Amino acid sequence: MEPVLHVALDFMHLKRAVQAAKEAVAGGADWIEAGTPLVKSEGVESVRALRKACPGKTIVADLKVMDTGALEVEMAAKAGADVVTVMGVTDDATITEAVKAARRYGARIMVDLMRVPDKAKRAVELEKLGVDYLNLHVSIDEQMIARTPLRELKAVAKATRLPVAVAGGLNSETVVQALEAGATILIVGGAIIKERDVAAATRTIKRAIAGRKAVPTKLHRKYSDDDVVEAFRKVSTPNLADAMQKRGVVVGLVPRMKHGTKLVGRALTVRTADGDWAKPVEAIDRAKPGDVIAIDVGGGPTAVWGELAANSCLVKGVAGVVIDGAVRDLDAILDLGFPCFSRHVAPHAGEPKGHGEIGGEIQIGGQTVHTGDWIVGDESGLVVIPRDVATEMANRALDVLERENRIREEIKRGGTLSSVLELEKWEQVR
Repeated sequence: MEPVLHVALDFMHLKRAVQAAKEAVAGGADWIEAGTPLVKSEGVESVRALRKACPGKTIVADLKVMDTGALEVEMAAKAGADVVTVMGVTDDATITEAVKAARRYGARIMVDLMRVPDKAKRAVELEKLGVDYLNLHVSIDEQMIARTPLRELKAVAKATRLPVAVAGGLNSETVVQALEAGATILIVGGAIIKERDVAAATRTIKRAIAGRKAVPTKLHRKYSDDDVVEAFRKVSTPNLADAMQKRGVVVGLVPRMKHGTKLVGRALTVRTADGDWAKPVEAIDRAKPGDVIAIDVGGGPTAVWGELAANSCLVKGVAGVVIDGAVRDLDAILDLGFPCFSRHVAPHAGEPKGHGEIGGEIQIGGQTVHTGDWIVGDESGLVVIPRDVATEMANRALDVLERENRIREEIKRGGTLSSVLELEKWEQVR
């Protein structure tokens, strides 16, 4: 079997999915999938629409069947599906009935091995049950914590003679790795359907597959703990707020920095009293390059930070300061280009009395902050990301950014935000 580029249309809206499908076909896609979100939102009618829009192409219905194997396969096949997915963790009886129905209606069965404990062993069992394809699949949510399907692909490909598909964050760089690990069917979703030019993205990945040579990409990557700072620099605080479902947003602190400035770094926390600038300044000596000094002054109006402290930070490589209190010397700080957020600006400072602590739990603009948490700031505001979910939230924010890129393109083609997202149709029913 020659390598297949299988494009997964994980949309909520049928109109958007059909348009992306047509562009993907124009770019050379081999198989077109009605993704699970699409089938759930629009029903098997989505399969019919794709069958009509993509004549001659293999249409996949990603039903993820767990029960009533015969009935659900029949529904999809009658709607025009050539391939129907069934979950490998379901019972053998359901899979057997799905296979029988597929034979009856001229369709084929792909089994998704997501959450199967021993995938190689299950692959052998499934081959005996008569399925047509296997799928090594890492869920979108698992991709956000930098999991990859490539780790288990080799073992499955070695255990079976069936063609093996692979899905989970593939892009123009990783499709070649998947081929080398034994995959035949390359399932690509976001790296194609989130692009402004779906046809061009499809052609790029087809070229990578045909030449077995990776094509570098700046988007559609999944970041690990080691390079999460790069991901945070690519996204905006609105992207992060959406990814975190509005959690982590700091209220009441204002950016005091030049247009286009971005603040990204790990927090070094400081708690002090109004006007007491001793601990904030001492924290500069303890800070590591790239840290953000986060100061809890309880919203006090007397300055605990000024131009000399900012200059000291530039010498140490400190990334910026966030103050739930007041800053002074703002004109000089702006001239320095030092990123600063504060609740107040005031000309007067207090005295260095030494109250408070460095490194403890603090409150900044309604958010709890610990040393080591990530702070990201721009002209839209500030977001605090707990360190134990930083990688996941960075990847989710990139997903938001990439999806918005496609929506932006659809608006440029003559739509509006409301019409693209079909807001009236999808308003919550009460």
